[in-house]
Amino acid sequence: MPPDSVSENLAKFRLHQANECLQSADRELVAGDFKTAANRSYYCIFHAMRAVQALDGFGSKRHSGVIDNFRKDYIRTGVFPQHFSNIITNAFEVRLESDYEDFYVISKSKVRTQISNAKTLLEAVEKYISEKIKST
Repeated sequence: MPPDSVSENLAKFRLHQANECLQSADRELVAGDFKTAANRSYYCIFHAMRAVQALDGFGSKRHSGVIDNFRKDYIRTGVFPQHFSNIITNAFEVRLESDYEDFYVISKSKVRTQISNAKTLLEAVEKYISEKIKST
């Protein structure tokens, strides 16, 4: 089913959210707040996945639902590369640990990797959405 103007606008809004999270992750990295930077890099990925799903009318209130659907409908089908699955898993696990583990410590280099991975995924999603919207 081709996207309509509502789903296109929702996808664009979610891309905007993803970009805001990525900018926040970069700022927190510079400020030395690595846990928050990790959190923001995960949410960049999360909003990017939801932007793709908006075009197909998929919605889930649970992170696991968003992730499972993205893997099933977009990674396993070859829309996005297989290694994105590992990027998503790592970002989700780091986000959980940094948000909920009292004494969790994350290194600057690990956060840099998280942010770099989020940028890579976001760029691919932006290209995909742009092409999908143009084709309608």
